[in-house]
Amino acid sequence: MGAPAITGVILAGGLGRRMGGVDKGLQLLAGQPLAAHVAARLGPQVDELLINANQNATAYAALGHPVVADRIAGFAGPLAGLHTALNIARHPLVATAPCDSPFLPADLVARLAAALADGGHDIAIARTAERIHPVFCLCRRSLAVPLGAFLTAGHRRFSQWLDEQCTVEVSFPDEAAFANINTAAELALLAPRN
Repeated sequence: MGAPAITGVILAGGLGRRMGGVDKGLQLLAGQPLAAHVAARLGPQVDELLINANQNATAYAALGHPVVADRIAGFAGPLAGLHTALNIARHPLVATAPCDSPFLPADLVARLAAALADGGHDIAIARTAERIHPVFCLCRRSLAVPLGAFLTAGHRRFSQWLDEQCTVEVSFPDEAAFANINTAAELALLAPRN
């Protein structure tokens, strides 16, 4: 029996407050939106790719993947994007990556899936020597209902939700692969690559 199929989702549903209120996933790096870079890296690792966005849906759709908005109103954060994906995914596992992390590992999903395949866990999350990276995760679709209840209760913190789940951390050696571009200044540092 083969490995379970996987739906990937690029989390682009935020307000971009630290980027000055602009849509982070649509900011250009080397002439392409950040979300396009993420799609190019995450897409080959999954069987279906979605983009979670709550604004600029037409611009995101131009990247060639279905765009889905949060089911929980009010820009409720990355967990709301995961919740939406868990509810509409065609496959039993859902992998997430933020729209502002264009250098994510090419083996991210395979390594997270290997950890889940060992059994006993519902979520696998990435970890580097410095910290955990919870928005780089692989979840079982069966978590849609408990996550919906968590969000409906007003909770938003990814780390708090993970504390309530059966989670396994997967070590990755390259801290830079998980770098996210949160501000215009951070994006400008990469300008020589443009």
